Amino acid sequence: MGEKKETLENLLLELRRGTLVLSVLSQLKEPKYGYALVQGLEGQGVRIETNTLYPLLRRLEKQGLLASDWETGGSKPRKYYRRTASGDEVYKELKEQWQGISRTMEKLLEEN
Repeated sequence: MGEKKETLENLLLELRRGTLVLSVLSQLKEPKYGYALVQGLEGQGVRIETNTLYPLLRRLEKQGLLASDWETGGSKPRKYYRRTASGDEVYKELKEQWQGISRTMEKLLEEN
């Protein structure tokens, strides 16, 4: 792989990583388990690997932005995640910030 291609891939990875928290929080107003979350995000064009998602979910839970509950009534136990009240507030602020950044970037990119 050429140096230019590797640099581009690394920059794209950084850009994508910066959107994952907002992407995940946007989907967890209602409880979802990990695999359903992956499928829902991928259905909307957001690729996320399970080995990226689960550590992120645990970190967001530790930060108090998510809560989880085990559902044991089905064929196999599943851990469902949902936003907390604090998670709702942080999500709202991140969403507003993202929308402002997005508008600014659109203006910058239109000029070139």
